[in-house]
Amino acid sequence: MPLRWRQTIGRAGAAALCALWLAVPALAASDHSLGDGSDADNERLLPDVYPTDPVLANGDWLREPYDPFFDVDWSVALRGTYSKATAGERFDIRLVPSVGLEHIGARSAINFDGSAEIVRPSESGNVDIGALRLGLQTGYDLDSVTRLTGSGSLSLSKPVAGTPGLASNIAIGPQTTSGGADVGITRQFGKFNIGVTGAAQRNVYGPTTLTDGRVTDNSEQNYWALDAGLRVGFQATPIFEVFGQAGLGRDISDLPSSALLVRTDATDTSLEAGVTGRWNDILEATASAGVSLRRFDAASLGEVVTQLYDAQLSFTPDPTWRMTAGFTTTVAPPGPNAGGTTRVDYAANAEIGYTVNSWLALRALADWNTARFEGSANVETGYGFGAGADYKVNAHTALTADYGYDHSQSTANGTQEAHRVTVGITLSR
Repeated sequence: MPLRWRQTIGRAGAAALCALWLAVPALAASDHSLGDGSDADNERLLPDVYPTDPVLANGDWLREPYDPFFDVDWSVALRGTYSKATAGERFDIRLVPSVGLEHIGARSAINFDGSAEIVRPSESGNVDIGALRLGLQTGYDLDSVTRLTGSGSLSLSKPVAGTPGLASNIAIGPQTTSGGADVGITRQFGKFNIGVTGAAQRNVYGPTTLTDGRVTDNSEQNYWALDAGLRVGFQATPIFEVFGQAGLGRDISDLPSSALLVRTDATDTSLEAGVTGRWNDILEATASAGVSLRRFDAASLGEVVTQLYDAQLSFTPDPTWRMTAGFTTTVAPPGPNAGGTTRVDYAANAEIGYTVNSWLALRALADWNTARFEGSANVETGYGFGAGADYKVNAHTALTADYGYDHSQSTANGTQEAHRVTVGITLSR
């Protein structure tokens, strides 16, 4: 081979080795998932990734095999409850199935959960649905600072006779059906964040059956609730956020009140201010105060002014401890068998959970509430506490035991109390 050819080949080989040596760090640092198909760093051009069909021939590569769109979780619990109350003793058997579906995407999140409580009282033997709950929550990130949210819910509940707070002359409590949906959008502007929400809810109350056989119709308590809200927050420090929020609502009843002889349609407005503190994932606390004005369309009913106080606390010092506490104010229509025009309720609750080890978990809770009814002399107060434990037999089976005490005192029903002991077994996915 002539000398000049050998020299040319040698120079070409040296240049190729140099180029390869310079390209190796760049290739190692490249992110193949970010390639758009125009450069050599796109993983579609890597050998053995797509050895047969063209990438765009089908969409199978977009979905991982054996990876469903929803993560499914379900459980079925069988529980027996013994109650000793002011109204007497009773034993109930409950079957509680529940299911949950969850999808977490790059920008979206969807969560669906549902549960039911099927009750068979020992004295009657009739099977009834004590509660049914369905919930859907969704979220979608339009961009890094804007998020859309939406949710829907449907609940059905029927209080058990003898429950503290329920009149002693009620044999079958009214069935309450509530369903609604809400949407919202939040956007961040530097240290400010703004959120706008809108909601609609429907509440329907069934008849009440008394111990003497009489039936009370509660259809005049059925109503629609339409609400809108605005929240503005300012991140004053990396830990503390101050915020203000305003609400506007409208309650529309189906029928005029038989006791008041007018419709109880009303417009609600509220204004609150507060502060939130977040310390990593260990402690989060929120406190706010404000005022609510409920003005009725009927001039004879006047208006109701209420001071609003709300607080929430969550403390998780380590993975074994979970502590929460809250205080809330609720202003709403009175509901069946209550009287008056408006129920103003202040309620507090606290809960603590401790995971002893991988097979044993303990928990305790307490609650308190007081309520007044505008337009009526009725008042209610109550409190309760309880404790429980979960023992895992294996990954899919757990034994549960709980004790609870409830005490209620009201102008209409006097003093009532109840002790409850519940044991059961839960099978889960």
